Amino acid sequence: MALLKWDPFKDLLTIQERMNRLFDETLSRTKGAGEDMGRSGWHPPVDIYETEEHIVLKAELPGIDKKDIEVEINDNILVLKGERRFEKNVQEENYHRMERSYGIFQRAFTLPYIVDKDNVKAKYNHGVLEIILEKKREQRPKHIKVEAR
Repeated sequence: MALLKWDPFKDLLTIQERMNRLFDETLSRTKGAGEDMGRSGWHPPVDIYETEEHIVLKAELPGIDKKDIEVEINDNILVLKGERRFEKNVQEENYHRMERSYGIFQRAFTLPYIVDKDNVKAKYNHGVLEIILEKKREQRPKHIKVEAR
């Protein structure tokens, strides 16, 4: 039997993530206290990563029509806005459980580099929005080769 070294900080990070999630859920519910739980504001999950030439943002937006999605870039801040509309063909009182969130969302992300606003591409496929932002040439990291003598 192998001995495993206990890392107390790993447990603390897990607890911190759970507490953050709990506070986020509680605050989002109190903001829309007058609204139904399923109709309060929500935040789609995103992944943001970079390559040498681009910054890429992927957002999960299932069930949203692309006409209900807005993307803006202003002063190195990317804003993602939209709305998931409640399905009108089913009456709300006929639901047994409503776990999906509906309503307006808005998220803003400060970009780590200045991007070329004229070369932004957005693709929406199978409920995933992919935004590809090209870094400005002068902002890209320059690799310098070190020579030995």
